[in-house]
Amino acid sequence: MGGKRKAAIQAAIVAVAGGILAAGWLSSCRKGPSSVKGVVLERNVDPRKESPVADAQVSLSIGSASIATRTGSSGYFILTLGRWVRRGQPITLKFRHPGYQPLDLNETLLDKIYLVHMTPVPAKVEPEPNRPVAAISNLRIRYSMKTTATVSVGSAVKTFEVPNTGNVRCNDRTPCSPDGKWKAAIGSTALDAGEGNEFRNARLSCIAGPCPFTKIESDDYSEGGNKIGASVLNWSDTTTFLLEAEVYHPMESEIVRESHPAIFGRTLNFSVPGTAEGQSIEADVNGETIVFPLGPSLCLSWAECSVATDKDHNQTYRCQLKRGYEFR
Repeated sequence: MGGKRKAAIQAAIVAVAGGILAAGWLSSCRKGPSSVKGVVLERNVDPRKESPVADAQVSLSIGSASIATRTGSSGYFILTLGRWVRRGQPITLKFRHPGYQPLDLNETLLDKIYLVHMTPVPAKVEPEPNRPVAAISNLRIRYSMKTTATVSVGSAVKTFEVPNTGNVRCNDRTPCSPDGKWKAAIGSTALDAGEGNEFRNARLSCIAGPCPFTKIESDDYSEGGNKIGASVLNWSDTTTFLLEAEVYHPMESEIVRESHPAIFGRTLNFSVPGTAEGQSIEADVNGETIVFPLGPSLCLSWAECSVATDKDHNQTYRCQLKRGYEFR
């Protein structure tokens, strides 16, 4: 009887464990993605002209629930879903932007990246009455960058002696020669480059006396720096040393960079590094060269511009021609 009861308990345990595993497996199979993410681009037969659609309203309806967001400067969007959402459920995605035709997508919820193409509203580019189309050509992007250059401003020279008398037994009275036989002496010197300066290419040389019987005790010069120095051990007659170095000073300067934008249709695109200052567009308008500063308002007489900044502070500009202008 005891054996049958034990077998029945074991069978029940196995059944419960199997049920738990099966429930977990079914639950994991039904679980859907935690978010819907993708990018909204301008529809164009030329992939190079599929510009991102920024600030588009994106909404998702699933069952009786709905959530919404807006695209970023790169056209990216992400909609975070609730834990109750399951893979395979029908969803409706709606995209709205004043410059583009409304777009509704009926989808089945899957774990994928949604690539969405919106069709721009046709723009009237006819010239205004009694006003010819203005030609924009020969475009250059100009900006300045600060750079620090270290320039040589002079050199420093200093001699010093290490007085000593040769052939005198040390008799354990320090300092001594490296082999401990002869009485020695230590001489040292130092140089100061001054505030904001630094030494480079420093070198120490023996220029007089029995140089072979000397040894550099401390080297505080070879790596350069604002202050340098050296000390020398001499175990023969007096020697003379020369410490030399070039003096450098860091100086900040401003350099002007120039680049050319990429033009596709009626849109120009360009980017500048995060350290750029004074951005401007230089262009020929009907043959006359004009410089257009790109201030915070990004206001140009001939184009509507927007700018996106990445994590490294690099800036990407996109400018769309206004009515009455064309690129040539």
